[in-house]
Amino acid sequence: MRGARLLTYFTKIQIRTVAGLALVLAVVGCSSESGPVEPENSASPLRVRLMTGEQYTNTIAQIFGADISNAVAPPLPPLARTDGLLSSGAAFVGVTSDQVQQIQQAATSVAEKVVDEYHRDYLIPCEPVSSTEADAACAAQFLRETGRLLYRRPLSENKVSELVSVADNAANETEDFYSGLAIALESMLISPEAVFIVDSAEPDPDNPGEERLDAYSLASRLSYFLWNSGPDNELLLAAENGELHTRQGLDSAVERMLRSSRLEDGVRAFFDDMMAFDTFDSLAKDPIVYPAVTGATLADAREQTLRTVIDHVITQNLDYRDLFTTRKTFMSMNLAAVYGTPTTNGWVPYEYPEDSSRSGLLTQVSFLAAHSHAVRSSPTLRGKALRELFLCQKVPPPPPDVDFSALEDAGDVPTARERLKVHNTNPACAGCHLITDPMGLALENFDGAGRYRETENGAELDISGELDGTTYDTVGGLTQAMRDHPKLSQCLVNRLYAYGTGGPVSLRYDRDILTSFEQRFVEQGFKVPDLLRDIAVSQAFSRVRPDPVAAESVANENDALPSKLALN
Repeated sequence: MRGARLLTYFTKIQIRTVAGLALVLAVVGCSSESGPVEPENSASPLRVRLMTGEQYTNTIAQIFGADISNAVAPPLPPLARTDGLLSSGAAFVGVTSDQVQQIQQAATSVAEKVVDEYHRDYLIPCEPVSSTEADAACAAQFLRETGRLLYRRPLSENKVSELVSVADNAANETEDFYSGLAIALESMLISPEAVFIVDSAEPDPDNPGEERLDAYSLASRLSYFLWNSGPDNELLLAAENGELHTRQGLDSAVERMLRSSRLEDGVRAFFDDMMAFDTFDSLAKDPIVYPAVTGATLADAREQTLRTVIDHVITQNLDYRDLFTTRKTFMSMNLAAVYGTPTTNGWVPYEYPEDSSRSGLLTQVSFLAAHSHAVRSSPTLRGKALRELFLCQKVPPPPPDVDFSALEDAGDVPTARERLKVHNTNPACAGCHLITDPMGLALENFDGAGRYRETENGAELDISGELDGTTYDTVGGLTQAMRDHPKLSQCLVNRLYAYGTGGPVSLRYDRDILTSFEQRFVEQGFKVPDLLRDIAVSQAFSRVRPDPVAAESVANENDALPSKLALN
């Protein structure tokens, strides 16, 4: 019965989400004098979004400890990638009855661990009068404090009383205070308020008739944006005291979050999502063709790129664009065999030699292996990924009646360039391949596992190409052209703003504010922490606007421009 009620509640939440939630007026919110110059109507819609699996794990770890979160598999359903991000898909996901049961099973496991003899002494802030009887005062203290963190806002006294009644009744039935407390905790863990990140609006006292995110919704939006987890006690206090709705208080809170070591968690989560690294969960290479590439190798490839990104954009605070030309990275024993370089145990800093063909993210194993076939490389997949992941340009899918007979009849054509030349004699194929293959062919010095090679099937490789008007004849030429591409920074701004506000951008509403953020990003030297700050303290981040566009309309609208590729 409890599962059925929960599923009904989840369904109602989902209907409200896809419908676009409440239609309210755009308002004036918090801003910083040092931030970008924003359009007057800059604002973002209210969202209801399901936590990602990683956000669930991080939240449980933050409240109860990593040993408890690590023992429970995230019970949340997989997300559909929407406008380039899984996190944007969280605003449109549904929850089935089976998934509700999984959420409940995870909640039961967490609750049992919290109250067990090992954890209760430091996770429960009080000791009952008797461990075999109900203790309303101790239960209330624990449930009030824990509920505030799980719901990311204080519980009403009526809610606390309701939860205490659940704990007391269960304790009396089981003759065990801690069993009763676990059942009350479980009911909080399965509630939509805990599993969904729900934005709420309130009247803006400075602008009668208009609305803004309430302080607790703003705290959650900030925290999941910058830390990929729920707000901590200090951020909740800033919301409770009204500080987040003052310019000084918001600036102070954001600066503290940017200085925190937890910022790395948030930035890692964003780039992992932006670069579609969820594909590594099912990626595999043919062990006969690539015997040195194991599951551990591919896991390290993902980690290598994330370590490179964090060191470059956070630790060193360098120009984002230089991620595509830098020779500095990190190396592990598993990767050394693929890169053909010596190393030691563990992760160590590594810099490719000046005469190496490796430079930047496009030449790392993570990109090269993820966008190849199980037994060979794929210039088309690599070129498509380059455009879609980093330039936000949607490559149209192949026509359903594409004819592969010319390719199959090519026989012993030795290189991918020659095979694609045969394939592209079909006009229906040539158009799309023109916008993917020239970039992908420049990476043919790397096989399907990312290993360096100079020939394919004994034939010398021609890696010359062109990226939107820039020609090159080396891999370094491609990476430099990518680094200098005008769409590179624009795409990052687009993705970060969508990630921070919890759903896909709308070109109809957000074009001007995205332009403003990009101008500031350029002026500040393409520094990611500065961009994070500008988004977090902007009016657009905390203002509320109507969002009548349903999920399908947003997807169609945002697919339209990239599919034309706007290559000028």
